[in-house]
Amino acid sequence: MAEIRFSESVSARLEAGVLVVTIDNPPVNALSAHVRSGLVAALDHAANLPAVAGVVITGAGNTFIGGADIREFGKPPIEPTLPEVIERIETFGKPVVSAVNGAALGGGCEVALACHGRVAGGKASFGLPEVKLGLVPGAGGTQRLPRLIGMIAAIDLIGTGRAVKAAESVTLGLADSIAADPVDAALAFVQAHVGKPLRRTGMIAVPSADAAAIGAAEAKVLAKARGQAAPAEAVRLVKAAGEVDLKQGLTEERASFLRLRDSAESAALRHVFFAERAAGKVEGLDTVSPRPIETVGVVGTGLMGSGIAVSALVSGYRVVALEQTEEAAASGRARITETLDRTVRSGRLTVAGRNDCLARLRTTTEARDLAKAGLVIEAVFDDIEVKTELFQRLDGIVAPSAILATNTSYLDPDAIAAATVDPSRVVGLHFFSPANVMRLVEVVDCARTAPGVLATALAFVKRLGKLPIVCGVTEGFIGNRIFSAYRREAEFMLEDGALPQEIDAALEAYGFPMGIFAVNDMAGLEIAWARRKRQAATRDPAARYVEIADRLCEAGRLGRKSGRGWYAYPDGERTADPEVTAVIEAARAVKNITPRDFTADEIMSRLLKAMADEGTALLAEGIAARPGDIDLVLINGYGFPAHKGGPMFAAEQSKDKSHG
Repeated sequence: MAEIRFSESVSARLEAGVLVVTIDNPPVNALSAHVRSGLVAALDHAANLPAVAGVVITGAGNTFIGGADIREFGKPPIEPTLPEVIERIETFGKPVVSAVNGAALGGGCEVALACHGRVAGGKASFGLPEVKLGLVPGAGGTQRLPRLIGMIAAIDLIGTGRAVKAAESVTLGLADSIAADPVDAALAFVQAHVGKPLRRTGMIAVPSADAAAIGAAEAKVLAKARGQAAPAEAVRLVKAAGEVDLKQGLTEERASFLRLRDSAESAALRHVFFAERAAGKVEGLDTVSPRPIETVGVVGTGLMGSGIAVSALVSGYRVVALEQTEEAAASGRARITETLDRTVRSGRLTVAGRNDCLARLRTTTEARDLAKAGLVIEAVFDDIEVKTELFQRLDGIVAPSAILATNTSYLDPDAIAAATVDPSRVVGLHFFSPANVMRLVEVVDCARTAPGVLATALAFVKRLGKLPIVCGVTEGFIGNRIFSAYRREAEFMLEDGALPQEIDAALEAYGFPMGIFAVNDMAGLEIAWARRKRQAATRDPAARYVEIADRLCEAGRLGRKSGRGWYAYPDGERTADPEVTAVIEAARAVKNITPRDFTADEIMSRLLKAMADEGTALLAEGIAARPGDIDLVLINGYGFPAHKGGPMFAAEQSKDKSHG
């Protein structure tokens, strides 16, 4: 039978007496208004034709339904609403089965839940990730999922927003089966259920569960929430599914969804979502094809280099890791192996995958072994002479088309590039430690970096599953330059009357996982100290300079590794130290500063302003392309709470409030 079109994105064909409805709304088959109206029209068509035994719903391409159309948020509702579409599916008089060919996320998962059967393809996944946008499911997810898989599993999935693959979905009871061709299997499912009572998810009783187990599942979700409202709301609604009828539960869920949709938290997380979509996009670069990379060279196998090597191996690259001595090379291989072993123990890698990674790893002391690498990343000591000499040596070894990437944190990559034969092939790849875990990579577009080199670097970072943020050359790039700015502001407040633990407490109450002085102790105080000493000769003598950190370093207080820094660490526990207070008080006395009290609000106001002011300067200088890029760097590299949107978003919101 010819194709029937029900809207611009929904069409159907009659196959073996079943109406197979296909959603085709690129790129992710979002539930836009025309998708919703098309689904209702298709159901109306099927209801009115006695020859149609039932309906199969599937998606075009690699996605079933990727979720709601976020662009419709904040606009007047367009009928039919998603809850109306889902009720129509669940109450339909003929079997409706979802053939889940790919990701069924958010509203897509809710559509699948409303169907009378769910067949998963091999690449199917199911998830309700709304909490990641500061929301809860708004079309029945919190009420129907616990009826299918139980309350404890539903609290986990909805409270964390994690997705499950096909096999786990069947184990949980979310999907009925897995099939190589989910549409064919869904057709058979419909035909097997014609004339039989239909299993309507909303009518199933929520399975009973142990109160202690429910409490443990809830506590696990809330422990990760760090001040976000949506996870707690999600858990509350899932628990309500076992206490009230479906209608009441759906009413409460929808009210909660609408309230959260209009919240500052959700606005911030949606900002982050769209910022990630824009990240890594460079004007004019979309027409440039990345170069193929098969082998990646990594020079240096310390903590950073081994992390980069693991990321490349897990992503399928061959890796040649260069060290200076046989002993260092053996240690590097052992470090990489142990990291892979930890990844296996965490469940993120199979034993076979680990063995395959090691088969693609070569550790060596011979620089000429890097000859076939298409990309070489240096992770050696952060010294301009060391890095420059290395790249000059590589000039005579690697192919002319090979890319040289520096992982420097503060040095000038343009100066490193200028010392090479071909500066156009040099790019910055600033990984964050541990590189195999941290998602952020600052991709530094140097003054003479060729477009093809930049495009290849971006493609490489994306293949690693990481978030690339393009930036220009400046000391510290985006992240460390802003970090330096608000660390400087924090130290000003120390001199003026605050204590390290007070500043850290304000940051942690705001949503940072750790305060700035605790972070400094974790990283070690000697790196920044060396940088300050390096800059001493060129520092503006009229600029305010706080010497407290220098005094701590001179006293051997270099952070956690030495057992003392901004804090003391008896038995490994962070503790405020009277000796540090004494150093701070002495510094105030030298400058005749009378200390005053600071509130947590004032501390955060000053730190956020320092971040935003430095971010504004980075934009003005063309170092950062978008405010959202700055926000993503601070969120993914420095612990800024995502549900606050980043420093640039927070500053804009604050400005809007003051104008309002």
